[in-house]
Amino acid sequence: MLKIWGRANSVNVQKVLWCCDELGLSFERIDAGMQFGHVEDADYLALNPNGQIPTLVDGTFSLWESNSILRYLAMQYGASSSLYPSEPKLRASIDRWLDWSLSMLQPAERPVFATLVRTPPENRDMAALAANLQTLTKRWKLLDEHLQGRFHIEGDKFTIADIVLGAFAKRWFSLEGIERPPMPSLQRWYQRLAQRAPFKKHIDRPLT
Repeated sequence: MLKIWGRANSVNVQKVLWCCDELGLSFERIDAGMQFGHVEDADYLALNPNGQIPTLVDGTFSLWESNSILRYLAMQYGASSSLYPSEPKLRASIDRWLDWSLSMLQPAERPVFATLVRTPPENRDMAALAANLQTLTKRWKLLDEHLQGRFHIEGDKFTIADIVLGAFAKRWFSLEGIERPPMPSLQRWYQRLAQRAPFKKHIDRPLT
């Protein structure tokens, strides 16, 4: 059985859990990170020298970096699924969004999330929050424009790009105390994702 190290409230862990359920894979999740510790243990560092989560263990094979884990799961166990199609142009288009999530979206999202969810109100830097929120809003507007006339992120079927960006979209639409400009295409796409059973199981939970 697959083992997934990481706490359930980590967006990067959630992506992996969602993907496993889409593929019908059995797995054991082991709490790790933040209050659960383990990530600095020697045994864990032997699996993931970064001391981060998630880490996937599949028999004698271990893998870190959440988007790489999604690619592996789709290639190893989802050859008959639409999650990671082999057609080069479509796969490259999916890959760019996975890369974009790491290079552009998550760096803009992280400080906003940390301020609004994990920082007491009296300790918040509101000027920094406003600047970070402006950057994050631009990122989501870009995706909203891309989704105009589209049902999914790339192609005509659900893929791991929808999983990765959908997990972050849950945070965007759940953050309290912010104003969100209208993004109708993004909203429609997100509402469709929110109906999927794996989303309801692993993503639709309070932000902590």
